[in-house]
Amino acid sequence: MSAKPLSSWTRTHLDDLLADLSALVGLESPSTDKALLDATAASIRSWVEDRLGPPAEWIRHEQAEHGDVLTATYPGTPGKPVLLVCHYDTVWPAGTLAEWPFTVEHGTARGPGVYDMKAGFVTGVWALRALRALGLPHPTVTFVFTGDEELGSPMSRPLIEDAARDCAAALVLEPGVGWDIKTERKGVGTFHLTATGIESHAGNDPAAGASAVHALAELVTRLAAAADPDAGTTINIGTFNGGTARNVVAGRAHCLVDVRVSRQDEADRVDEVLAALRPSDPRVEVRVGGEWNRPAMRLSPASEALFGLADEVATELRGPLEPISVGGGSDANFIAALGVPVLDGLGCSGAGPHARHEHVIVDDIPDRVALVAGLLHRMAAAAV
Repeated sequence: MSAKPLSSWTRTHLDDLLADLSALVGLESPSTDKALLDATAASIRSWVEDRLGPPAEWIRHEQAEHGDVLTATYPGTPGKPVLLVCHYDTVWPAGTLAEWPFTVEHGTARGPGVYDMKAGFVTGVWALRALRALGLPHPTVTFVFTGDEELGSPMSRPLIEDAARDCAAALVLEPGVGWDIKTERKGVGTFHLTATGIESHAGNDPAAGASAVHALAELVTRLAAAADPDAGTTINIGTFNGGTARNVVAGRAHCLVDVRVSRQDEADRVDEVLAALRPSDPRVEVRVGGEWNRPAMRLSPASEALFGLADEVATELRGPLEPISVGGGSDANFIAALGVPVLDGLGCSGAGPHARHEHVIVDDIPDRVALVAGLLHRMAAAAV
């Protein structure tokens, strides 16, 4: 079946799509505010049931400090389910909405979290609603709604991985890149270096001191030089601080490091560089901490086949897709590492994640919903 009827149906419901997007943006859900996250999770459950009816199974995985993980399963054709993944936490602190409310002007919808990624919820839920309204087959769909993605998914990661192991494929509804979707993401490493030296008076007795600041500056220069942009490896020293006063040889210094890699062998190389960091002044002790938060996501043959189905639908709706590689990580990285077919960036088109110009393009919303719906329909027909 052509995807055009899906597009026609979603376009007749554009006002409803925008109303739901407005309601979701109106639920403030900063990653570090447990009370607001819990309230948002409860509202999401009510909204999903209102739009799709009660699922065959609801599970709320409660977390002590972070946002709870919600899963909802809606039965479809026989076979393994397809996972639809969204996160409801945002980077915006409580109170942002009062000064920056949801608005629709000049063809864009704006507001905190509208693009990253409240619009993804609208895309996924309304895609399934469209299929059911038109009586079109779809696989069993399991929604996974998480509340800690902006923190690196520390608590939701194992739950996402458990759900992904039992699914046929996964669609991550992070923001889209124009009309295209994301098929590759870089791996993300978050590290910190702490140097401990010896304090002394910088004028009266400088030789007695061993500067932690000088030592760490030496090492971060060496570390930054290990970047290899041609291989897809970037290293950013995000913060650097230390010392107590201008005339004191610094006894302590600390920095935070962000590393992005496109390949596992590059992650291994960076690990070796970090392990080999030694200051020239042996009196300074340097400790390296941190971890690889997300593995690199590469386009596997299975994901490439899934992309082919999406491209068929997209071509019928508006035009072919391009597979996009991006530097940021998402929950798709975890899923790809399991060997499960996955596509990312299937949410609404727009720009400005984590920025005051965050927005989605209103005219693209119905077609993005139709794209996800059409892909689910094709997956049922292809028994993916």
